[in-house]
Amino acid sequence: MTFDKIKEIIVDKLDVDESKVTMDTDILKDLEADSLDAVEVILGVEDEFGVEIPDDAADSFQTVADIVKFIDENK
Repeated sequence: MTFDKIKEIIVDKLDVDESKVTMDTDILKDLEADSLDAVEVILGVEDEFGVEIPDDAADSFQTVADIVKFIDENK
C-alpha cells in the first residue's frame, strides 16, 4: 500500500515515531519538519516509487494524504 511505504520513508527521514504519521498528518506542522526535511522526504518518495515530483507539486503537499494521492495518480 502506498501509505505504508510513504510512512516508512517519513519515519526514517524525519526520525519520528510512526504513530505520529497518519493520512491527516501535516508534515511541517505536526512533525515539525523544515524545508530540508521535506526535500529529503520527497527525494525518498521519488526513489521508492520511481516517479519525479515537480517542485510545484511538492510545494503544494501539506499532509501525508497529499503525497499518497499524488503517487497513486502518477505511478
